[in-house]
Amino acid sequence: MDRLIIGNLELCCLPELGISDLEVRVDTGAKTSSIHVDNIRRFRKKGQLYVEFDLHPDIYNMEQTVKTSAPVVDSRKIKSSNGESEQRYVISTLFSIGGLSWPIEITLTNRKDMSYLMLLGREGMGDRVYVDPSRAFTLVDEPTDISSG
Repeated sequence: MDRLIIGNLELCCLPELGISDLEVRVDTGAKTSSIHVDNIRRFRKKGQLYVEFDLHPDIYNMEQTVKTSAPVVDSRKIKSSNGESEQRYVISTLFSIGGLSWPIEITLTNRKDMSYLMLLGREGMGDRVYVDPSRAFTLVDEPTDISSG
């Protein structure tokens, strides 16, 4: 399989969460991917633990939110860049970039003090991409179609 070459910043879509053209910070130093969410609420549906939360699709308009929910696949203790550990819910969702899509696990956290609302870590990249840290938005000319999902 050919790998995409991506830069340190890219636009991605999370179609199952209703998010398109989200700026994602590509971080090969991070194991886990994470996304900024607010108002996490746990609930059970048919015995399965779910979380409902608010996403912010536009970093430049934090008032705009999308309320969504997803089944919890795990809860992990994650050490953030400031060295503090935090227990986080993990969800699995479809990640789309450069015309390709694959499922990734994302931890839900508060990234409001960070420059980017989503961080793509090594596990989310898998064997699908190469990262050129000297570039950004290498795929913006690629058409993105999230309507077929």
